[in-house]
Amino acid sequence: MRKVGMNIDDIKRKILSLKGEEVEMNVNRGRKKFDTINGVIQDVYPSVFTVIVKEQNSQLQTFSYYDVLCGNVVIL
Repeated sequence: MRKVGMNIDDIKRKILSLKGEEVEMNVNRGRKKFDTINGVIQDVYPSVFTVIVKEQNSQLQTFSYYDVLCGNVVIL
């Protein structure tokens, strides 16, 4: 469910300020499956942002701002 008071522009600014920093994220993979990811926000694009995951041999994962807005991705 969407958080009241946050919009896409606020989320983009927050993620842009975290670029290059190590973050911990909880990701809802569906069907009651949750992953905790430790990584570094590498790049910020107009529709998505990329994270290099430390545990998985520097694997690159992509997330959309809408995932953060809806609560499917939570940046701790």
